[in-house]
Amino acid sequence: MTTVALAVSEGMLHFELSMATEVFGSAPDAVPGPWYDLETCGAAPVRVGRFLLEPDHGLDRLAAAHTVIVPGWADPDVTPPAQLVDAVRAAHAAGARVASLCTGAFVLAAAGLLDGARATTHWAHTRELAALYPRVEVDPDVLYVDNGRVLTSAGKAAAMDLCLHLVRLDRGSSVANAVARRLVVPPHREGGQAQFVSTPVTAPGRHPLAELLPWAVQRLDRPLTVEDLARQARMSSRNLGRHFRSVTGTTPLQWLLIQRIRRAQELLETTDRGIDTIAAATGLGSAATLRRHFHRVVGVPPDTYRRTFHAGAQGARPSRT
Repeated sequence: MTTVALAVSEGMLHFELSMATEVFGSAPDAVPGPWYDLETCGAAPVRVGRFLLEPDHGLDRLAAAHTVIVPGWADPDVTPPAQLVDAVRAAHAAGARVASLCTGAFVLAAAGLLDGARATTHWAHTRELAALYPRVEVDPDVLYVDNGRVLTSAGKAAAMDLCLHLVRLDRGSSVANAVARRLVVPPHREGGQAQFVSTPVTAPGRHPLAELLPWAVQRLDRPLTVEDLARQARMSSRNLGRHFRSVTGTTPLQWLLIQRIRRAQELLETTDRGIDTIAAATGLGSAATLRRHFHRVVGVPPDTYRRTFHAGAQGARPSRT
């Protein structure tokens, strides 16, 4: 029987802990034979939401586990307890497979397990992870990263993706599919975090592009060029580029492309318009061009995005405008 140890401590997110418990705590009826031996390991009782959790074992028990799972860390600004970090590091040194869920990646990074490796965490904390641990190659777009004996997942629901991936590695796809059916979740999701990330609109204020940006957003259906933008802003193209870097962090053309893609996402979510119509409405010209840029920026094709986020999928009647 494969032992899965949950490393628990104060400051732990209960949602990720619950998902790991659901996956590894009991086998689906359709799966014969023994299942995982799930243990909780911690230095002391910890509060999980409104409940007090009494760990099965101390943190030293992690070193005896086949798989160690570190649930989400509630406040990445707070350094994880040294005792937890040391125990996770010792478990990995003893041969355990170590996986983090959501912001649990900060514990793995503190233990040095992500140095020189690719990793991910919740998209809202990827920049913070990269800043605190510059030796980590942070990938903000994926649902999870498998480096063999060290695995990391993105936020919340992506923790389930990683847990099912671990089952798939251990027991095969049919067993992982059975677990997914029991939990009423997809056994594998397409794309990455990019499809869930909202790109904030540049805050209004007194900057050289304050009037230009809304003007451009209202004309996304037109083939705008850098020269068009510079002419409207009454500045040279070079000067425009400098201001765009300062205000938006990117180039005029890249900013325009992102606005067109975000507009396409809105239309896919709220209307039944065809891909050709949406391509024209967003200034991307053809369905092929929209599909190419959309897949590159969002991580999934427009049709997949619509199936996931269309208002009709939530029980609402979509617009046909």
